[in-house]
Amino acid sequence: MKFLRYTLFLFLLGVLFAGIKARNEFPAAHKLRMAEQAISQMYVDTVNEGQLVEAAIKAMVESLDPHSAYSNAEETRELNEPLAGNFSGIGISFNMNRDTLYVIQTVSGGPSERVGLLAGDRIIAVNDSSIAGQKLKNSAIMKKLRGPKGSVVDVTVLRRNGASQIPDTIDFRITRADIPIYSVDAAYMVEPTVGYIRINKFAAETRKEVENALNDLKKQGMQNLILDLTDNGGGYLQAAVDILGEMLDPGSLTVYTEGLNSPRFNFEAYPHMPKPLFNKGRLVVMVNQFSASASEITSGAVQDWDRGVIVGRRTFGKGLVQRPIPFPDGSMIRLTVAHYYTPTGRDIQKPYTNGNQKEYHRDILDRYNSGELMSSDSIHYVDSLKVETLRLQRPIYGGGGITPDFFVPLDTTHFTKFYRDVQAKGTLNQYVIAYVDAHRKAIKSEYKSDSEFVRHFDITPQMLQQVYDMAAKEGVVFNEEEAKRSEPLFKMIIKALIGRDIYENATYFKIYNEYDPIFREALRVIRSADYDKALTPGNSYPAK
Repeated sequence: MKFLRYTLFLFLLGVLFAGIKARNEFPAAHKLRMAEQAISQMYVDTVNEGQLVEAAIKAMVESLDPHSAYSNAEETRELNEPLAGNFSGIGISFNMNRDTLYVIQTVSGGPSERVGLLAGDRIIAVNDSSIAGQKLKNSAIMKKLRGPKGSVVDVTVLRRNGASQIPDTIDFRITRADIPIYSVDAAYMVEPTVGYIRINKFAAETRKEVENALNDLKKQGMQNLILDLTDNGGGYLQAAVDILGEMLDPGSLTVYTEGLNSPRFNFEAYPHMPKPLFNKGRLVVMVNQFSASASEITSGAVQDWDRGVIVGRRTFGKGLVQRPIPFPDGSMIRLTVAHYYTPTGRDIQKPYTNGNQKEYHRDILDRYNSGELMSSDSIHYVDSLKVETLRLQRPIYGGGGITPDFFVPLDTTHFTKFYRDVQAKGTLNQYVIAYVDAHRKAIKSEYKSDSEFVRHFDITPQMLQQVYDMAAKEGVVFNEEEAKRSEPLFKMIIKALIGRDIYENATYFKIYNEYDPIFREALRVIRSADYDKALTPGNSYPAK
């Protein structure tokens, strides 16, 4: 029977090949189908056709540009979830401390808060299955805690019991609900007229979050804004267009896309919408080498229209448009179909070679080695890629990424091998969890708001020594000279993590920004005459 099937298959292949030969053509798609059928019908051992096809698709996609990609059903879900705006779960943010799930915060109004879970609780079992001491990855933990809206999950919690600190175990039954995923990490007033908004990604709800933040800050007296897009890898194009709609004049071109098989398409800022929330006042956008895609669309349009100034380092250079091509099984190809161009016509995408992923992803390291991250003098401009901004005719350059108007070098002054080793062992998180456990009530009693905490709480030498002692138990060899050099960094990170765990996520950035060179330069520029000097007709960049 098998022999007859092989014979029939070979006969059909012969007929197909003869027909193709007669027409003097051999489409590549036929060749691919013939190869797959030949392997599945004739190969000496059993093969998994699904895996065979997936491997072929991956190989094809990997031979293209660096951003075309194939993802299986589970990978597709994980890719889409952070951008969707919400998921169904129990509503906690957590850390893994020595193989135990430690609750950092409960989502306000979420399922966990409603049943009485508290920050500092340890979840040791989910649905009668122990998760403590199991060395589970975060993804495995999330699979256990997340699930369909309305479904129930039982968790066992270890909680320290008041002043005695004797742990109690408590069982909770939690009904899962939709949990928002926030893309605005922080929004606060830096000083009486200067507001600050940090966006970590461009997602489905980003426009609404930014609108709420702008309205709230304006009520507090904001006239000028620092928009932080550092480390923001992008997300939805439309979210970037929507945010630019609040900052540019209605009808302004924000970005356009164009490709060999994709005609030019313009995206305009709210041509028929109400008055923008913030198209007047000083605007400084913070970027770095990890700001990509939608972050580059946003900063590029702000620069092209002379709406504000860009501070930091040249952005990543991700200017390729992917179109999702879903398959019935939930898998997907994200296929590059066009390039992103800023309003002046600059191609955001940095150069690449098809199929050479390794070289492409080494680019940031190459920038470091060439000195570009340390000095604006190491940035090379190509005269043939020079264009002028749309209002003030300032010269700016294409060639990949958005180059800032004010360059801020990478500061490695306080970064040492000792600090890296302490951080890599997870010692800082372990210390902060233990410290917050012991001092949460006292700190909240002494510092009624996070603003008071930011101004007055200090990391003492005794606290640092405790961190070093914990690190030594993990095998990190103490280095006095490097510890001294890294002391400001240790103090900042420890204080920021304590503030985050006791108050809110924004507290972390209120503390971190006092240390961050890009933020400090952004604040200097927005306060000074250098802002106006940068936005002068014909002025070149980066400013020094």
